Amino acid sequence: MNLAILFQGVGTLFYQEPHIVVARIVLIIAGISLVYLGKKGTLEPLIMIPMGFGMAAVNSGVLFFSASKTGTLFVDPLVSDTDALMSVLQIDFLQPIYTFTFSNSLIACIVFMGVGVLADVGNVLRYPFTSMLIALFAELGTVATFPIATAMGLNYSEAAAISIVGTADGPMVLFASLMLAPELFVPITVIAYLYLSLTYGGYPFLIRLMIPKEYRGIVVKTSKKNDVTSGQKIVFDTIACVLLSLLFPVAAPLFLSFFLGNAIKESGLIKYSQLIEDVFLYTATFFLGLMLGILCEASTIMNPKVLILLILGIVALTLSGIGGIIGGYVVYLINNKKFNPTIGIAGVSCIPSTAKIAQHEVAYINKRSIILQFAMGASICGVITSAILTGIYVSQVPLL
Repeated sequence: MNLAILFQGVGTLFYQEPHIVVARIVLIIAGISLVYLGKKGTLEPLIMIPMGFGMAAVNSGVLFFSASKTGTLFVDPLVSDTDALMSVLQIDFLQPIYTFTFSNSLIACIVFMGVGVLADVGNVLRYPFTSMLIALFAELGTVATFPIATAMGLNYSEAAAISIVGTADGPMVLFASLMLAPELFVPITVIAYLYLSLTYGGYPFLIRLMIPKEYRGIVVKTSKKNDVTSGQKIVFDTIACVLLSLLFPVAAPLFLSFFLGNAIKESGLIKYSQLIEDVFLYTATFFLGLMLGILCEASTIMNPKVLILLILGIVALTLSGIGGIIGGYVVYLINNKKFNPTIGIAGVSCIPSTAKIAQHEVAYINKRSIILQFAMGASICGVITSAILTGIYVSQVPLL
């Protein structure tokens, strides 16, 4: 017992339930694997390296709080009593980050603001009908997964939360799961970010499966209406922010963050743009990855609903990819077969990943075919439609 007390991370392995011990060991190995895959570039290193370290450390650093209770000194996501919260804020070293940025979705809004700085809404203004139509089709997974999830035993709020994985938008998943199913926030968000890192590996195969080579090589002729001024973009940002916030106020923080970030870039406020992109976005991304890893405690991941969530996450992203490609085919037919349907995959709003995937697959067949401007327009509209669906789910599902 003295050795167990001295080396408590090891000692607790002999006092916890066998299934928790196995889960801890598996998660430690999984954390190390995420670091390795992040370093290799197989998974997104900005998220996966801090996430892997957090996952490995939190499942290693378990200690005895009493003769019958074990825990860690990282974070307690379930504490809600005011006195207990004040106590844990002074003990768990990442509790302030969780309490003041995660539980109120601030970190999701900061990431969204960074995405706004990186985005170019000019592509939406150049091709509004095409971009929005594709984005709507690409929400197939977000819509269709909901009834599938309820059929698999999840309640409405849980089903809506996991359905948002179909948007392929990490901050949106974070926001929706905290609002709708906080008890499943950890597994849903972890699943979302793991799967989003795998879109690079999976979506190219989906494109090749659904789109023949001769279609992937189509050159899309661009029109002359390519000069969209910064003023026009700011007008769009302002009107879109106000209109969408009026219609879906529950998602107003996300709309504000995205459109404000984009307006700052278009206003030429270089210092603000650099602050948001170089400091806010990367700081938020780092703590997002680290916190997701820290939240992967064995007792949380052993929730029996996790397997269902794993299946539904794949279903949601696959259906969204299929829906986007179908949307690409619809635009192809509307435009008298002078449109490249590969652009459809970019409607899945994982900016800029899906747009880059579309361009890569097209360039592999025909280097003269440049479709990135269309793809980015579809991706940005995907962000907008994703936020709209999130607003609908968050506001309406609890009323069902």
